Amino acid sequence: MKPKNKTAEFTKWMGPVLDCLRALGGQARPKEVVNWIATTKKLSEATLEATIKNGAKRFANQVAWARQYLVWENLLDSSTHGVWTLTTKGFNTHLTETESRGIFLKWVDIHTRRRKLAEASAEGTDELTMLGLGAEPEGAASLHGVLTDLSDLPPDELHERELLTVLQSLSPAGFERLCQRLLHASGFENVEVTGKSHDGGIDGIGVLRLNPLVGVKVVFQCKRYKGTVSRAQVGEFRNAILGRAEKGIMFTTGTFSKDARDEATRIADIPIELIDGEKLVDLFENLKLGLKPKTVWEVDLEFFEQYK
Repeated sequence: MKPKNKTAEFTKWMGPVLDCLRALGGQARPKEVVNWIATTKKLSEATLEATIKNGAKRFANQVAWARQYLVWENLLDSSTHGVWTLTTKGFNTHLTETESRGIFLKWVDIHTRRRKLAEASAEGTDELTMLGLGAEPEGAASLHGVLTDLSDLPPDELHERELLTVLQSLSPAGFERLCQRLLHASGFENVEVTGKSHDGGIDGIGVLRLNPLVGVKVVFQCKRYKGTVSRAQVGEFRNAILGRAEKGIMFTTGTFSKDARDEATRIADIPIELIDGEKLVDLFENLKLGLKPKTVWEVDLEFFEQYK
């Protein structure tokens, strides 16, 4: 099958990722990088909101893929999860789209040969024959086609998508209990799921202890779905909070619209903390809740090239 031109569309973001990290002092979180590029390149709302088949935002997904190739090329350091950091090599590298495409093709070749080696080992075939030293690399879509079968996400982010999928598959009541557990693990006290109907969307209540003498009463709402929470929904939740608590927390496995975020931080109103699917994943990772650590080794074929 002939590869589609859009296969390596993400390569155009490799250079901007490096530019962004240089501008932000050499280190930033994924969302900061995505927002910086979107603002600098003046991308349209339609581009930013477009999704791929698994529900992830297409642009953010492409930036994540660009980052993955930069890590393989030793331009970014991947030692700290959730933080993108320039290496010395990356700080001094400025990529054109042509150079970025070259990096993509290089790693297509490396991973294609790695896959052949794994297949050869499984089938008992001679490894050197399967590696095909000096042979022409397969089409540019080869590696990307294999990886996109794994939910269209870079390898080190597969567990994040899997976790979010699991969260979205829970029952509404189950998600409420899980948020209760999350708040307990985060230091809240007396966290209860109210489960009351016609209560303005309040699903639970708890106390955040600031010190032995002072505690802040917090109510929370849980929206377990894939859609986008609107400004009106945040406003309705705030109205339900009035006279009941000093702060609100809204959890969703989906996303919040820009208007919803503006509503949550409106001056002179009760502040509402918004926890979307991405932040939920970060919380579970930081608290090591529902996740098991796993060490995976892979052969660095590029290292052995110098000995052939």
